[in-house]
Amino acid sequence: MTPEHQPLSRPKKAMMPPVLRGFLWAAIGFLLVNTFVIAVDPFRGHPFVTGPSVTLGWIGAVIGWLLGIGVYDAVLLPLMGFDTRWVERDKGWRRYWEIATDHKVIGIQYMMFAMGGFLIAGAIAMLMRYELMTPYLTIFHYPSNYLTAVGIHGTLMMFSFATVFMIGGLGNYFVPLMIGARHTVLSKLSGIGVWLVPAGILTVLFSPILGEWSTGWRGYEPLAGQDANGIIFYYLGVLALTTSSLIVALNLVATVMFRRAPGMTWGRLPLFVWGQVSVNLLMLIWFPEIQTTFVMGLLDKIVPLNFFTATGSPLTYLMLFWLFGHPEVYIIAVPAFALWNEIIPVMAQKSLFGRQWAVIGLVFVMMLSGLVWAHHMFTNLRNSEILPFSFFTEMISIPTGFAYMAAIGTLWKSKIRLTTPVIWILMSMFNFLIGGLTGVFLADPIVNLQLHDTFWVVGHFHYTIIGSMVFSGFGAMYYWLPKLSGRMYNETWGKTLAIITFFAFNLTFSQFFLLGLHGMNRWVPAYPAYLQPMNFEVSIFAFILGASFVANIIYIGYCWANGEKASENPWNAKTPEWFTASPPPTNNFPVQPEIVASLYKYGEGSTVPVVTTALDELAATSRASTDPYYDWHDYVPTSPQK
Repeated sequence: MTPEHQPLSRPKKAMMPPVLRGFLWAAIGFLLVNTFVIAVDPFRGHPFVTGPSVTLGWIGAVIGWLLGIGVYDAVLLPLMGFDTRWVERDKGWRRYWEIATDHKVIGIQYMMFAMGGFLIAGAIAMLMRYELMTPYLTIFHYPSNYLTAVGIHGTLMMFSFATVFMIGGLGNYFVPLMIGARHTVLSKLSGIGVWLVPAGILTVLFSPILGEWSTGWRGYEPLAGQDANGIIFYYLGVLALTTSSLIVALNLVATVMFRRAPGMTWGRLPLFVWGQVSVNLLMLIWFPEIQTTFVMGLLDKIVPLNFFTATGSPLTYLMLFWLFGHPEVYIIAVPAFALWNEIIPVMAQKSLFGRQWAVIGLVFVMMLSGLVWAHHMFTNLRNSEILPFSFFTEMISIPTGFAYMAAIGTLWKSKIRLTTPVIWILMSMFNFLIGGLTGVFLADPIVNLQLHDTFWVVGHFHYTIIGSMVFSGFGAMYYWLPKLSGRMYNETWGKTLAIITFFAFNLTFSQFFLLGLHGMNRWVPAYPAYLQPMNFEVSIFAFILGASFVANIIYIGYCWANGEKASENPWNAKTPEWFTASPPPTNNFPVQPEIVASLYKYGEGSTVPVVTTALDELAATSRASTDPYYDWHDYVPTSPQK
């Protein structure tokens, strides 16, 4: 172990818990900046909190929050050359509630915060379904209250859960392990970025304090310009959440490029990692675009600058939003495609069928996703503009089909173990198929004009997002639970909960298509009385669905802490994460692993693809086999002596 890596002891005098200090410093930051802005405001007489003051105050609060959570001790003091008392914990639950550099801790932090966003957004969805059990207003006094709830639900689901759980959570935890890396490239930046997620969630959740907003999760301009100041917290909350995801994308892409184990060529890269690389590149392309759009919307609100009003161009916002909006759907769905082909070969103990085509499918979905955005705007386009976007929307089903082809080809004549993870994956494939088939109708301009903004679209959207991503996410959690915790779940309980969730989901959202065909519009808390019986029934199944999600989360948490001890590799998988202890140690592997064969070859003639002893030859030093901080990328061979 090198001297610089000698462990330091934590100070005896405990500091204030970082989360409490973060809240305190955030409050101080907000009050200081908001008061300063009000003091220098040339238009005296305004309230203490105005649009400009709350925007700049929020920036002060986020800076205070990050400094309090640990950036001051872990980053700022060392950066300025001062001594610091910060020592990163390597065990105990407290390490998840402060800044960390271990990608596994960061991954679990992302999962915790994403699950918090999911539960909050899910609870709001239950309120919405309770409201829709009757055709008139009940718990929401005005339509604007209902629309604000719809907006918070959609925003948190999309930006704090769907984009975060698979990529920030599972991606941060497993991508370095699956490529044989011992740490990520931008570990400290990643440790800071995760704390923007709770800041973003709380900002969006408390947006009604500043007033109601009626735009849904898309922040539509110029409609947003007519809303109260609550829309400001929508823009700021999404800005924090997307910035966090951008940091994840930058870190994971750089880690895959520069930290792969020896022998981990691009051709041997695990499917899940290929999915992560594809979506992280999408995020690096499109998130800056939507952030710029939201900043323009924010400036429209607080200056104003009239980018998206009749003085500017009202349709420009729609185009800018959907340029990002449809790739966002694939940012969420592509990791699910990758998980299908990650888990099925392991459970079938059969070589992955058409591996190259599965990878090509992921990459081409990524490339085509930026060409389909305008089908969300068929009602706003000329006929000549509709045709090419209808064509590309239909075309994207081809590379998507590659993922199905690989999965079904692997399943063909296999003796698959019908474990809980596989059942979740098969249910995900079924749900996404329904989402895809119903999307074909929306890609057709004539049908789209009839179904536009009806519950048909809502059903299609939830089948595509929840049906694929959430079901695959639960499958991944059950699959990797032995690795995450070292403990195993009970198959009977796991399968029972999975099947209940599947039926509740389908009985809820399949009826959305019928509601749409019968004329049920989106975003309306009051509707014609003839739609009430079906809405009542849908709400009952929605409550069961919500309860089943909560039951799964509680059960996974219970097994994480109390499940039976699992073996190191209970599935006989071949990807590198299964060739280390469960849960993995701080530096992932006892020595640097080397990849010597395909990770998806089973059957006669297949070999163990991961070895952990060959680095001595590579490094030509015994340090590699004893120093847990050693990484083969840091090894610089000396020139041979002449």
